[in-house]
Amino acid sequence: MEVVQLGCGVCGLVCAEHLAHHPKVDRLVLADRKTDAARALASRVADDRIAVREVDGTDPDAVRRLLQDCDLVIASMPWRLNRIVLDVAAQTRTDYLDFGMPFDATGPEFDEASARCREAGIAGLVGMGMEPGISDVFAVHAAGTLDRAEEAHVFDGDTGAVEGFELFSAWSPVDLLDEMSVPAAVYEDGALRFLPPMNSSRMFDFPEPVGRRRVFKTNHDETYFLPRGIPTLRQASFNIHIDDGWVQAADVLRKLGLLRGEPVDVRGMRVRPMDVIAAALPSPLALADRIRGYAAFVVEVTGTKDGRRERVRTWTGLSYGEAWRQHGTNATAFMVGTGGAVAAEMFLEGRVREKGLVIPEELDPETFLERIRTKGLVVREERIRL
Repeated sequence: MEVVQLGCGVCGLVCAEHLAHHPKVDRLVLADRKTDAARALASRVADDRIAVREVDGTDPDAVRRLLQDCDLVIASMPWRLNRIVLDVAAQTRTDYLDFGMPFDATGPEFDEASARCREAGIAGLVGMGMEPGISDVFAVHAAGTLDRAEEAHVFDGDTGAVEGFELFSAWSPVDLLDEMSVPAAVYEDGALRFLPPMNSSRMFDFPEPVGRRRVFKTNHDETYFLPRGIPTLRQASFNIHIDDGWVQAADVLRKLGLLRGEPVDVRGMRVRPMDVIAAALPSPLALADRIRGYAAFVVEVTGTKDGRRERVRTWTGLSYGEAWRQHGTNATAFMVGTGGAVAAEMFLEGRVREKGLVIPEELDPETFLERIRTKGLVVREERIRL
């Protein structure tokens, strides 16, 4: 089968390197507007099944030409741009996968896109990275060990730092800025509601070495996916640690209108302020060998087992130093790309039969967990009687 990796940043390259060794992949095309990193990967892997193409993923015609002979396209651009790829995939009847759904929510747009994919006879695997992705699978696995699951909450913790930089992102700067700029979704008492951006926080105890950190509720796929995949849930949320420097910067940028997604006129050119800020930040690829610290996430599912309240706590993590030494990337990117690669492998092997949009909760959790373990992630779990 021919697989196209469209978007060769830190996360996309991890996914591509995993898939380069899979027996079902006859041809792997690495496509991006900037091809230096893709060419470096192709040289390192040294496999004649790998090709590199210079493609602007925001140009529908260019994407359509790219997908002419493609069986599966993996879109790993900033999540809003992936909508372009999904639309072309449906038009060309090409199966699709991404690391974060290209929608603000699982509302009418999501349902319409799912219907278009079903009509085209394709699967659109959405949210198959780390969070969403691995986090959702953790939750489904945990819920399966309870008689009834009532709450599921995801907590992302990170101690990453780079000498000489006060602000940076280990993943897409555009996606980070976007996450801090929009209302946070929470699922409470069986219904969604929204909180002002960066307005709701609490302290959370992560496993060491991350430790106790302040986490903020933000808008994330899991809040929409988890109630769909685990219908008994009454509460669900996503919570992420964002350091004080970013919190302060986001507050100022928001007040100045610089986190808006709509273009503004600058000397006759239409530009999004958020894109300018993201472009001024260091590239995650350039920082991969300089980040120090640890990245981890925890999923807590609470419910009942044998008539008693019980919480299942599942987590994984990786040090940035270890990620660079063993995998040549940063810890966050390795976890995102590994989640995407496992979902892609399951699809290529015929383990995903559904058509339309497919969320991580619909994958077989035990197969998924076994695969991420074989790729180097350590999964830990504890059960707490309440």
